[in-house]
Amino acid sequence: MSEKVRVRFAPSPTGPLHIGGLRTALFNYLFAKKNGGDFLLRIEDTDQNRYVEGAEEYIIEALNWCGIPFDEGPGKEGNFGPYRQSERKNLYKAYALQLIENGNAYYAFDSAESLDFHRKDHEEKGKTFIYNWHNRLKLSNSLSLSKEEVDAKLGAGEDYVIRFKSPQDEQLILNDIIRGEITIDTNILDDKVLFKSDGMPTYHLANIVDDHLMKITHVIRGEEWLPSLALHQLLYQAFGWDAPKFAHLPLIMKPVGKGKLSKRDGEKGGFPVFPLSWNESTGYREAGFFPEAVVNFLALLGWNPGTEQEIFSLDELVQIFSLERVNKSGARFDPEKNNWYNQQWLQRKTDDELAEIFIKDLQERQIKVDFAKVKRVVSQIKERAVFVSDFWNLSDYFFQRPTNYEEKAVKKQWKEDTPQIMEEVLEILSGITEFESSNIETLVKEWISKKELSFGKVMPPLRLIIVGDMKGPHLFDILELIGKEESIQRIKTAITTLSN
Repeated sequence: MSEKVRVRFAPSPTGPLHIGGLRTALFNYLFAKKNGGDFLLRIEDTDQNRYVEGAEEYIIEALNWCGIPFDEGPGKEGNFGPYRQSERKNLYKAYALQLIENGNAYYAFDSAESLDFHRKDHEEKGKTFIYNWHNRLKLSNSLSLSKEEVDAKLGAGEDYVIRFKSPQDEQLILNDIIRGEITIDTNILDDKVLFKSDGMPTYHLANIVDDHLMKITHVIRGEEWLPSLALHQLLYQAFGWDAPKFAHLPLIMKPVGKGKLSKRDGEKGGFPVFPLSWNESTGYREAGFFPEAVVNFLALLGWNPGTEQEIFSLDELVQIFSLERVNKSGARFDPEKNNWYNQQWLQRKTDDELAEIFIKDLQERQIKVDFAKVKRVVSQIKERAVFVSDFWNLSDYFFQRPTNYEEKAVKKQWKEDTPQIMEEVLEILSGITEFESSNIETLVKEWISKKELSFGKVMPPLRLIIVGDMKGPHLFDILELIGKEESIQRIKTAITTLSN
């Protein structure tokens, strides 16, 4: 690529960033970094009625949490700012007037009531009202009115909009990196509003002008913008500008496969659809997902690396990402698979990293422990965890004595002779000076063989006593970690409790 690649993520600050929007940002980031380019954030806040306080900050925090920060944007001013459209509104009118001057746009003075009348009239006749070539000369605009009439209306301060003049009887050939060649009959296009008399542009005009002024080379956006591609291409032609290359990403579909993934799907299925929590909705961060896992599963929603590999770091994704391997069809969202990705990334974390996170949970539970012990516990249990939040249920017995014992296990394991056997185990443990896993195991197993007992008579009830249930890693590792004094106390407590 001869010119420097520049891409932008351009969300509206109307609420939390949906996981689909985050994927759009990710694909833009990956493409930019793969090609040594720039990734811009532009806040498209021209619709002030829908503006939500805190949404812009949320978007920036979500991108940073995922490790895909923008190179230019609000707070990171480059040479093409400002990066909020509301701060650029003085730019757009001149471009709208330029289109009027070169015959590609016109003033329209139709009232809301008049347009509503035409819509209803068409509906009654079984037709759809489209404001374009076939009726614009019958409506109130600068194409149907004389110059004097237009000047008078503008001079009187009448409300107006500026509409794009869609061409008639043309075949428009569009190219999309993902979808290939698309042909559009311009007769079906409506004359979209580009600018309103309140001084604010519509999305279409602001989008094209900003992409041009910010030297955007590739527009990578969601499939929902595909119907706007014809108008955007025509606007570039009308201005005499080179258009960027376009790529429209497939939708993220519901877990059942039909329909676009929504917030309601997450509420119903009990999984997040936002990267961070927003009001009552839990985000991926707060649900315990690692950002690496979120980036990993999002990258593979609609993109195929061409190999069997499923686990990718962000750096690996940058190296192999290409828009040509993005699918046209929608990608089904699979919450269970997302959990699997988190489990894979959890296993890749060091025991130190995981212990740092887990110790905060223990501190909140007011359990005082040293880091070395937490780290050793983590190494014992992490293979069975999906989230760090699973650690407590997998390891509570390392930090506190069981207060009750699993009923089914008691019925199965606690026999008439069990208390006597456990008394003898107690004596063995009391006599061990080097209370280490391998040493404890050797001495207990030697005693079992000497007494000609079955392992089933000793090991399962001993685990029940120490853990409170039939779960956990290697029993002798548990004994070493909880220590000699605590091991002895648990046996004594259980003999008393279960014998009664």
